[in-house]
Amino acid sequence: MFREMRRKNQQLPQEECNRILQVATSGVLAVDGDDDYPYAVPLSFAYEDGRLYFHVAKSGHKLDALRRNQKASFCVIEQDKIVPEKFTTYFRSVIAFGSVRIIDDDVEKRHGLDLLADKYSPGESAESREKEISGLSNALYVLVMDIEHMTGKEAKELVTMRKQK
Repeated sequence: MFREMRRKNQQLPQEECNRILQVATSGVLAVDGDDDYPYAVPLSFAYEDGRLYFHVAKSGHKLDALRRNQKASFCVIEQDKIVPEKFTTYFRSVIAFGSVRIIDDDVEKRHGLDLLADKYSPGESAESREKEISGLSNALYVLVMDIEHMTGKEAKELVTMRKQK
């Protein structure tokens, strides 16, 4: 169903893909947009146990697209160092494929919001977090992508460096 990576020697192990999704702060969600055009939008996210969590407004292009077709991909670039003298970049990235759904369950929604708060506001007090989440919870949706397939890839130079360690 999913294509195999053409340059398998540059493929990252799943553990490294998981690590990248834990530490990266943004990625791009790609969905089936209007009039057969793809729609890709940068988003903040949280990752846990094979799932990506996003918070979104209750209306808009991505929600319309996801209501038509839940299948999506999400791309994260952890590193993209330009190496001009070699006419290349030393990149490391992950692409996840899966189905995205709006979380209906209040407990699961709160869990997603807590994951996002843990990632983006780790030093905030419990009171501050509760005030923010309580104030916004009804104004937004939490989406979850259940990852069905995930691959990571890095520049061949990074593969060499990693193997030398």
